[in-house]
Amino acid sequence: MAQEYKLKGLASLDLKPGEKREVEVEGIEDGKVLLCNVGGKVSALGSKCTHYGAPMVKGVLTGDGRITCPWHGACFNASNGDIENAPAIDALPSFKLQEKDGSVYITGEQQTIKGSRRKPNIKISGSPSAERVVIVGGGSGALGTLEGLRENGYKGSITLISSEGYLPFDRTKLSKALIDDHSKIALRDDAWFKEGFIDIVSDEVTGVDFASKKVATKSGSSYSYSKLVLATGGTPKTLPLPGFKELGNIFLLRTIPHVKAINSAIGDKNKKIVIIGSSFIGMEVANAVAKDNDVTVVGMEKAPLERVMGEQVGRVFQKSLEKNGVKFKMSAGVEKAVPSESDSSKVGGIALKDGTTLPADFVILGTGVGPATTYLKDNKEVELQKDGSLKTDEHFAVSGLKDVYAVGDIATYPYHGPGGEGSLTRIEHWNVAQNAGRSVAANIIDPSAAAKAFIPIFWSALGSQLRYCGNTPNGFDDLVLQGQPDEAKFVAYYTKGETVVAVGTMGIDPVMTASSELMRRGAMPSKSDLKKGIDVLSISIPAEVKI
Repeated sequence: MAQEYKLKGLASLDLKPGEKREVEVEGIEDGKVLLCNVGGKVSALGSKCTHYGAPMVKGVLTGDGRITCPWHGACFNASNGDIENAPAIDALPSFKLQEKDGSVYITGEQQTIKGSRRKPNIKISGSPSAERVVIVGGGSGALGTLEGLRENGYKGSITLISSEGYLPFDRTKLSKALIDDHSKIALRDDAWFKEGFIDIVSDEVTGVDFASKKVATKSGSSYSYSKLVLATGGTPKTLPLPGFKELGNIFLLRTIPHVKAINSAIGDKNKKIVIIGSSFIGMEVANAVAKDNDVTVVGMEKAPLERVMGEQVGRVFQKSLEKNGVKFKMSAGVEKAVPSESDSSKVGGIALKDGTTLPADFVILGTGVGPATTYLKDNKEVELQKDGSLKTDEHFAVSGLKDVYAVGDIATYPYHGPGGEGSLTRIEHWNVAQNAGRSVAANIIDPSAAAKAFIPIFWSALGSQLRYCGNTPNGFDDLVLQGQPDEAKFVAYYTKGETVVAVGTMGIDPVMTASSELMRRGAMPSKSDLKKGIDVLSISIPAEVKI
């Protein structure tokens, strides 16, 4: 039940425009709210990000009224707490403010104040419409779409078709922590979907008749749609080399069953594990299994993560994992998987092209993913790109098709962030998929509205928590590295000419968050400015959005 609570030590709402302040709530243990002054009006919101609980007071408040989490870029409306950007799926609660008798009070429920989260309104008000959105896929992009639809008043029916076997969950926890218990990483429960009148179908889509607007599934069912959202994600790549198809104990890492199999193979630990691939999945799983195991990462690059982060920064992560006992074979080529001497049906080692054989009780492949679009491969109504993805516009509407959208790993879309200039780009980020889903929802509800810009953000549990924003669709030609990389406290500015196209940070929040907002507004400093020592956190973030 809502009641009035006094804010500790506050006599009046004396915040200046653009100022934010965390204030304790009297009478509630650990109860706090965040006060934000946007355009002269003060609001009271939940104090912790609904994603992973970051203190929002350390985030970035913009002139147009957005408050962004300092850790992973979750963004909220600073006036009412509504979601602006992923990865949060719950909004911040908003509380009524009142000044009286020389004090300031909020009105709210104790549990909501302490919990600092508000589930978005997904109930249909009024009569439902005859429209039907069918969403194919059960990941981040699918959830972002259906939540965006219901939040904004969509009254049609929504059907989610997924072969995942589970309701949407936090997939980032698979590689980062090897969590295989769905209940610990589920994003929503059954009751939530029922409350939102969302039909969940556990089945595999085998084809789409775009002319008649029907989706066919493996069980022989057919589903009609008014709008179709394809969010089938990625398929992990295997290696087309001798032994990899035939031998057991060679694992992919994409799904909960994959992680269950890996955890089962680890058993009582003390295993020899070879991880092939030195990008984010390979590095994160190496970090997760390093304790009490003998782990070797095999990579084709000179340094881990070189393609995205550059060799110099990649070495930082390599040294970090080496401190935990992980070994590396870089600039290495894999020749084949060799069988175990004790069981010829299972892998016993990985032979490299330099003649080295790495002994292995089991192998984990972190060799990337490809767009999961095999159900469209022979469909003459749609044109797949060379990599198997679907080309879309800024709203993620599929080119050449009516009322069809694609989001996440299967979407190649025009990227307008710094250095992008509208170049077609496919980005495999959990965060991007969810934001793309929200963009689709907005377009379905109001086709005349302009596309909502967002800057890609991702993070990793590597080192002291990596934060990254931007993208390098056309590569980068220079790196401005500041701080103490060897002490896991740095900011890396990736540049193309004078333009900063991406920013990676560790241990200096909220530089990444501020950079993403400056990028979105076309106000990011140049490479020359950064080399002169300009501090990103000292730059006033304008209200206007340029991209």
